Amino acid sequence: MGTPCLLVFCLLAPIWAQGINLFPDSPLGLYPWRQRAGPSRVKRAWVIPPISVSENHKRIPHLLVQIKSDKQLPGGVIYSIKGPGVDEEPLGIFSIDKFSGKVFLNTMLDREKNDRFRLRAFALDLGGATLEDPTDLEIVVVDQNDNRPLFQQEVFTGHVVEGAVPGTYVLTAEATDADDPDTDNAALHYSILEQGPAGFFSINETTGEIRTVRAGLDREVVSTYNLTLQVADMSGDGLTTTATAVIHIDDINDNPPQFTKQEFSVEVLENTSGVDIGRLLVHDKDLPGSPNWLARFTILDGDPDGAFAIRTDPRSNDGVLSVVKALDHEGRDHFQLTVSVQNQNQLHPSAPQATRALALVQVQVQDVNEAPVFRENPLVASVAEGAPPGTEITTLSASEPDTRQPQALSYSLAYDPADWLLLDVRSGRVQTRWELPRRSPFLQGGWYTALVLASDNAEPPRTATGTVSIEILEVNDHGPALLPPAGALCREPGEGRGLLLSATDEDLPPHAEPFHFRLSPAAPQLARNWSLSPLNATHAVLAVLVPVPAGLHSLPLLLSDSGTPRQERAQLLNVSVCPCDEAGSCQASAAAAAMAEAGLSFGALMIVLGSIILLLSLALLAAIRERCRRRRPRHLGLLESSQDDVRDNILNYDEQGGGEEDQGAYDINQLRNPDFFPPACPRGKQPTRRDAPYSYATPPDPRKLPTAPSDIEDFINEGLEAADSDPSVPPYDTALIYDYEGSGSVAGSLSSILSSLADEDQDYDYLREWGPRFRRLADLYGPEGRVGPWGGRASS
Repeated sequence: MGTPCLLVFCLLAPIWAQGINLFPDSPLGLYPWRQRAGPSRVKRAWVIPPISVSENHKRIPHLLVQIKSDKQLPGGVIYSIKGPGVDEEPLGIFSIDKFSGKVFLNTMLDREKNDRFRLRAFALDLGGATLEDPTDLEIVVVDQNDNRPLFQQEVFTGHVVEGAVPGTYVLTAEATDADDPDTDNAALHYSILEQGPAGFFSINETTGEIRTVRAGLDREVVSTYNLTLQVADMSGDGLTTTATAVIHIDDINDNPPQFTKQEFSVEVLENTSGVDIGRLLVHDKDLPGSPNWLARFTILDGDPDGAFAIRTDPRSNDGVLSVVKALDHEGRDHFQLTVSVQNQNQLHPSAPQATRALALVQVQVQDVNEAPVFRENPLVASVAEGAPPGTEITTLSASEPDTRQPQALSYSLAYDPADWLLLDVRSGRVQTRWELPRRSPFLQGGWYTALVLASDNAEPPRTATGTVSIEILEVNDHGPALLPPAGALCREPGEGRGLLLSATDEDLPPHAEPFHFRLSPAAPQLARNWSLSPLNATHAVLAVLVPVPAGLHSLPLLLSDSGTPRQERAQLLNVSVCPCDEAGSCQASAAAAAMAEAGLSFGALMIVLGSIILLLSLALLAAIRERCRRRRPRHLGLLESSQDDVRDNILNYDEQGGGEEDQGAYDINQLRNPDFFPPACPRGKQPTRRDAPYSYATPPDPRKLPTAPSDIEDFINEGLEAADSDPSVPPYDTALIYDYEGSGSVAGSLSSILSSLADEDQDYDYLREWGPRFRRLADLYGPEGRVGPWGGRASS
């Protein structure tokens, strides 16, 4: 038996193979199982060609093909298809009638999305068993021109230098078409729709390359060209799209810079430098800001001293002329400069050759009022130290540079730290105002510095500053001084090292050391006992020539310096001569005696000791007086066993007095501690009673204080009796006077009238409960003892 296969009927054209009709018109084709037995003819397998269908087919559904199995069974055959467009994405594009085997297109196709589909067809019996091997169906989507060509950019940008030769490549404009590239639907054609009347560019119809077609591109004429491009499919007969090509003409240095005029005029003030004085204007057709446009200026002539400079302003391309050296109007008032200009880059070979542009610059130097000038600055002068006031030091000299219009000059001091100088305003003569101390803090290394001003009389005036440096010359006006003026020396020759002597001098070198030491020639006998040998420039050694008695010796010496003129000073050297031990040192007892002799005198010592004794005596007297005034009680007397002392002063309450601040009260401490106030201690003058008339005598001194507690009551009674019997001031009291109220009192009014009225309701019987010492007070303030406001007395 041959290999079974599916029979496919194409509705577009009949299929013939081996002279056999595929349609099952005979029973043999419909029912193959009815074939007779014996050898039979074997069928050949069929190859199904692709089925083509146009994209965008609008008659839907559309029958594509019908398939049929050659194993037609009595019960029937079930047909199905599978693959993309059926049960795979995209779904629903194809379908099949399962009984007839017709395959239908259900939607419009887009070749740009899917250009072909591969399906598989199946034939099954009613039981689901496979009757045939699956057959492949290929459906090809036929392209239509449904897509316009598209440029890859809306605007293409290119550059080409000016003066480019024909055929110079500029840019490529590329486009694409989504249609089938193997058909005319994607055959693209490029063209230039518009580029201006010049027509400098062309485009390749197939590739889209844009090139120059003629010479004459000039950036200074047209710097940018805008081209309108078109691309069409179907080789130019189909759909079209446009784009823009912007072509920039790049600059070359084909134009040299030129001055705007042949001559420029500027002015400059004399004595000025580092300032701009004018601009030289140029123009250049090349691209502004590029090296082909930037100018470079050169001063060719008229400036032999290099007083001028010129630079390029990068914004405007102008030449900026400046003066770098100060000019003098009196020396030269006019300059004529020759200036050239050229580009920083060299000219392009295609540019016409021309000479460099030249211009003349007339510079006029204007005269100004110039400041005076000191002929010598700083001015150095000198003056001897200790120069008296009015000493002339120097004379200032300044000149006026403006010789054509000279100005009168005046001088003034700008800085004189010690206020030492006098300056003549007109002549400039400098004198000393007073004698400058040689150790003045305003001297630096022996020099004094001052600043002076020289001003003219112009309007406004000009001023120059000068420095005056004055050297203070050292004068040998001091002799050397011996140091130390005393010392100790061994009495025997050869013992010890001798006495080392030194000297100091207030003068400075060369008027100081080396110093010269010698014994006074007025005492020639000294040279027999003493020797004085120089050690160095500032020291000498004193030694004994023969044994010298121990004790204090005064040697007259002469000391001189090395100045001019030489200063010599006579000085007395106190030498303590002492016996020395083996080591050459003075013995202890001898040194003590020598120091005593060389120390303070007996009179001076006695004065010091007397002063000390006097100070101690004064301090002792002050301490004794303070002890008498502030002596504390040793015994509590009557209240020794009591912690509270209820006794108080005896006061007069029949008038208003000074309250708590009144200091004339009787000191109750005398009653509390009588032993504390011995009669030997002076009590001073008693205070004058302020409540008594001035015509009456001062009351007598207080009576003798009680010496025992039992006498206190008698003491009080005697005081009351004396107060009641005093004829001078009724009813005044001798204990305490309240004739005014002091500030800060917490008590109320102490008027005797008010007090008597307030005491009428007061019960004083409670005082009896305090003991026998207060019963007397209770009797005095009880109902029987109280008297009227003008005749009664009270104690408290």
